[in-house]
Amino acid sequence: MNNKTKALIVLTTFLFVLFPILSAESSAALSSQAEIEDITKKVYPSVVKVEVKNRIRRVATGVVIDKIGHIVTTALIYPREEKISVVTSKGKKMEAKFLGMDSETHIALLQVTDKTLTPITLGVSKELSPGSWIGVISISPENKPAVTQGIVSSISPEKLRLNAWVVQGSSGSPVVDKKGRMVGLLRGVYSSDRPVIVEFREREIAGSGVVLSKAEAPSSGMAEATPVDIVKGVTSEIKEKGRVERGWLGVSIDENEEGKVEIVGVEKESPAELAKLGEGDVVLEIEGEEVTTTRMLSKEIRKRKPGQTITLKIKRNGKEMDVKVRLGEYSEKDVRLELITKFPRLFVAPKPPEPPKMPKMPELERLPEPPEPPEPKIFTWGLEHRKYIGVYIEEINRELSEYFGVKEGNGLLVAKITKDSPAEKAGLQVGDVIIKADGKRTERTRDLNRVIQDKEKGEKIKIEVLRNKKARTIEVEIEEERSRFSYSYKDWEDYVDSWDSYSKDMEKQYEKWQDSDDFKKLMKRLNKKLEEIGENYTESAEKLRRALKKHKGIRV
Repeated sequence: MNNKTKALIVLTTFLFVLFPILSAESSAALSSQAEIEDITKKVYPSVVKVEVKNRIRRVATGVVIDKIGHIVTTALIYPREEKISVVTSKGKKMEAKFLGMDSETHIALLQVTDKTLTPITLGVSKELSPGSWIGVISISPENKPAVTQGIVSSISPEKLRLNAWVVQGSSGSPVVDKKGRMVGLLRGVYSSDRPVIVEFREREIAGSGVVLSKAEAPSSGMAEATPVDIVKGVTSEIKEKGRVERGWLGVSIDENEEGKVEIVGVEKESPAELAKLGEGDVVLEIEGEEVTTTRMLSKEIRKRKPGQTITLKIKRNGKEMDVKVRLGEYSEKDVRLELITKFPRLFVAPKPPEPPKMPKMPELERLPEPPEPPEPKIFTWGLEHRKYIGVYIEEINRELSEYFGVKEGNGLLVAKITKDSPAEKAGLQVGDVIIKADGKRTERTRDLNRVIQDKEKGEKIKIEVLRNKKARTIEVEIEEERSRFSYSYKDWEDYVDSWDSYSKDMEKQYEKWQDSDDFKKLMKRLNKKLEEIGENYTESAEKLRRALKKHKGIRV
């Protein structure tokens, strides 16, 4: 068997193995704009815009889920005294009744009296898998369909992570599969470590009336959704009881210096107080499962029902012990407070505790005032400042770097380019990821800045970037910025002399005053007062520390 025959066999075997994979991937994607438009026409009649207006106007998206006017949306539109209005896909506006919500999943249920609305077809989220095509359909600010598409990035029992851009006001939108069935409810942009600012450019497809949105921002392009199976369970419980019953322990928790979950406050007449849990107790396990974070303990408590007895393993004064607690019910008041604390921009946030008043220092005899400086005379000079190329960059983490195609280390994302700058003239674009400058790795802002500052004006810097995951090199010419500074003086020598004379006079007065009986009596009173202040300050600071820790901690 010659080498050509061997190579042909290997290639044939490779294609045979690869063919089912390629077929599966191609079948998971929608191949044409017509298919997307068909799905939009099917789903859009079930989509509504939800508005709550008080001092600020909150706008979200909702989905009609049955023929009797039930609408599921995001709990972030939670009203107090305000009325909720719903605008249908046809532009009809009507008032909606708020039936209840769940703070854990951020799902709220509304109902309208109109029974002619078209309910969406509900799918099964268990049929999804990483790589499955999904679409998100909401209503644009112009009251037209706003459609984005992507794939399922990852799946957990309580969350769908989507690789799809989302538009403003789209929280509460249906996430649909390629059959137009709702498989999830959009929660919002996924962001693990920093805020995400999204800007949108919109264009209308001629003749279709469908608005496709493309987001351009330094973001991971990820979104979160609640699986439809959970949506069904939550809405069913709200219909039956007006709320979702969740467990309540009655403590505030925070992570201590060792990274352990510590109880920083216990509410009166709570299940925790009845079980004799106290401040300083460290929670190690819940029902035999290790407690790793405050969020983890909160979720474990909330997913259990009121009346259920749980076992907590705690550490108190260096000793481990098991404590049984019979959970109470997380009240609507607690739910409302949690939403206010999590989203202070949408609701009125509670005020932090007032700090205790600190004792005043005793007043001392006033010393002579220094002489007034002479009136200044202004002169200015110019100074060459710094080299630049005219870009604003964002340092991105490893996960985002991999998403943009960086194979090793991290990159720098070009977030903005100054108009008519060297970078713009050279062809750099927003969204480019800088990986090298003059052959040197640039993982931090200072790395790029160091290379730029080492150059002379007019020299060029070779910048290696990834654009659409493809590498290219761009030469950018270095420019310099000039800054102007000002300084003041008039009869500077006379002014220095006046200060010298003043200092000598003060020194003589101080030496004379220091030897006096009045000074010695004053220092004795002052030392005594300082001791009292120190004791009071220590006590006040400890009270404030405890109050702020309770306020900062998560309530469960």
